[in-house]
Amino acid sequence: MYEPIRTKSVHSTMAGPSSDFPHRTREEELDIQLAGHLAALLAVTDELRALAPSTDLDAAATRLAEQVARLRGGRTPVRASLAATQEPAALHERAHAVAGRALLVAASRADTAAAILAAERMDAHAAATELTTAG
Repeated sequence: MYEPIRTKSVHSTMAGPSSDFPHRTREEELDIQLAGHLAALLAVTDELRALAPSTDLDAAATRLAEQVARLRGGRTPVRASLAATQEPAALHERAHAVAGRALLVAASRADTAAAILAAERMDAHAAATELTTAG
């Protein structure tokens, strides 16, 4: 009377795990996202270092590179020697925004070391923005 079902149900394939593509956990996704934000902050920091070298920026770049390497399983971030094409105030504003994004992800990931570093960089770039716009 009825013909048997020959194909798998759509509902059973949705419920079961698929081995067609790799799945990452929430923590792995947050690690990837945080590493990306910190790498972007490192790139802006390197631009600022090229424009106006300072020991504070050198130390920050070193710490950022260490955090990115830690999050990427020991792989050091790619760094380029770039000449800054923007004004220092714009670079500091961009760095402040990126550090804020990194702080949000670090907080949701409960990564204290990265959160402290991002907060310190936010403070430093906010102060530098005030100095460059006031002067």
